[in-house]
Amino acid sequence: MTLTVTPFFIGIFAVMQLPITGMVGYRRFQTRIPFLDGGDKTLMRRMRAHGNFTETVPMGLLAMAAAELAGAAQWLLWGGGVVLLASRLIHFATLMRSDWGVGRAIGIILTLAVMGGFGLAALVGMLSLQ
Repeated sequence: MTLTVTPFFIGIFAVMQLPITGMVGYRRFQTRIPFLDGGDKTLMRRMRAHGNFTETVPMGLLAMAAAELAGAAQWLLWGGGVVLLASRLIHFATLMRSDWGVGRAIGIILTLAVMGGFGLAALVGMLSLQ
């Protein structure tokens, strides 16, 4: 079986990673803070947005690929991919504005739900293939 849906989302998230990483580097350049956050709240927020994206998106995409390889329905893959994309955008936008907000909570809850859903779909699909 070939991956047909997951590569689309991998491309989107790879492109999204560029400005998120660039925002951290640009703030480091502005403040001349080479390591950690130096107490700069803006840099800290950008670092956490970047870190959270990097901590969750790869596993979500791996679980999506596994679910697709295990035969998950196209609607599940597209729906989950769109929810993952929306959840990361909501989380990022909220974190850029404040330390905490309901959007940040919604973003991570939806991210984890999609990740877990794809994981379960992969397991169920693999068990049914045997």
